[in-house]
Amino acid sequence: MPDWELRDLEDWDARIRNVVEACGLSPFPQEFEICDSAQMLGYMAYSGMPSHYPHWSYGKAYEKLKTLYDHGVSGIPYEMVINSNPSLAYLMRDNSLCLQILTVAHVYGHNDFFRNNFTFQTTRPEFTISTFKAHAERVREYAEDPSIGLERIEPVLDAAHALSLQCRRNMAVRKLTREEQEQELLQTAKAPDDPFWKIHRRAEYAAPNLHRVPLMPDEDIVLFIAAHNPFMTTWERELLTIVHEDAQYFIPQIETKIMNEGWASFWHKRILDSLELPEKLHLEFLVRHNQVVRPTPGSINPYHLGLRLWEHIAGVAHVPPEEALNGGPPPIADPDALFQVREVDRDVSFIRRFLTEEIARELDLFRYAPKGEDLVISHVSNEEGWEQVKATLLANIGMGQIPVIKVVDADFGANRTLLLRHEHDGRDVDLESAEKTLTYVHRLWGRDAALETTVNGKRTLLTVSERGFSAKSLK
Repeated sequence: MPDWELRDLEDWDARIRNVVEACGLSPFPQEFEICDSAQMLGYMAYSGMPSHYPHWSYGKAYEKLKTLYDHGVSGIPYEMVINSNPSLAYLMRDNSLCLQILTVAHVYGHNDFFRNNFTFQTTRPEFTISTFKAHAERVREYAEDPSIGLERIEPVLDAAHALSLQCRRNMAVRKLTREEQEQELLQTAKAPDDPFWKIHRRAEYAAPNLHRVPLMPDEDIVLFIAAHNPFMTTWERELLTIVHEDAQYFIPQIETKIMNEGWASFWHKRILDSLELPEKLHLEFLVRHNQVVRPTPGSINPYHLGLRLWEHIAGVAHVPPEEALNGGPPPIADPDALFQVREVDRDVSFIRRFLTEEIARELDLFRYAPKGEDLVISHVSNEEGWEQVKATLLANIGMGQIPVIKVVDADFGANRTLLLRHEHDGRDVDLESAEKTLTYVHRLWGRDAALETTVNGKRTLLTVSERGFSAKSLK
């Protein structure tokens, strides 16, 4: 049985909100829901949403999570919180009082970050729950429609899910309209003014092709297909739009995982230190906090790295949890700088700006690479290798894990082949994944789909057509 009652949580929540306000945090109004393990697993399968459209992949995710949990292979998160206004968080019924206090404080840290970080400004949090509910109802209507049905819906959703993260990654950068793209192409095609034009050979003017579709490479593959496949039905276009909008909601969370978890950990520690917890609760808090923020061998724990960088920015001395005493939190050297970073950075810029050689060395960060059948450490965080370690980390966080692929031609070869181009950054695409993904593009586009990329240092064209998958080298 839990060692708390509902009124205990209400009392501690009120005390935590007072500290949150005193610290200068400005979260959305916060709501909590107490749930059991089965409900939490359901929310996990739905990425925290109380309502979601049906698809077999969510049932598969639930069964996998439940099986791992039932066999003790993995646990359940202490809490889940979604970016909405008011914010909604789920607390596990079986958690102890101390753990509930810690997670409530942690939730307010996330809530504040959702409200103030620039990457979340386009997510319309006041409509989050109603939007996901409307999407769910719309998909169910199509599934129950005798002329459509679930069997026709699921293949479209399968393909859309496979392509959903091939979209714009920074919503703060506005997408140009077609008219603006035309003006930019015309301006770029003009030769620059030359004060010595009388003695120089006159540059020839090459008129841009303003009939090309798209005019400029387009990152939003799903939306492009929905807009330019003339044979797609209205309900298919709407499904693609729904999947795209859902993906756009989650991308800021992918892009700020380290910042967000570090920020919430930084503030839950300060909040609980300010509450002057009874000794019994304080000792349990130190154990729980250490479990959350300790380093993970062989991988990056976002709580650990994020917390250390926020402590560095705040000018707060890092004190290991096992050495912490029950005293008030140390003062923050420059609160304005702390809140400014929270607003204007995402993980890539956050780490690029604040991960120093000293911190990388302290955290024992290293880079490893495959060598034959083994993994071998290639760089460590010393004077010679720390920058390479940092560069590798930057390339593999947030959306950096997803290849950048854009639509460059909707009529490649003058036969309506959809040509995509991979912006190669030194990492080849996985050919098996590329074949499967191109097959989904082919399904949605209805004609051949091709991807221009680099494989083993050679420019290569991968193609999926009615005849299957093929690859050929380009000169």
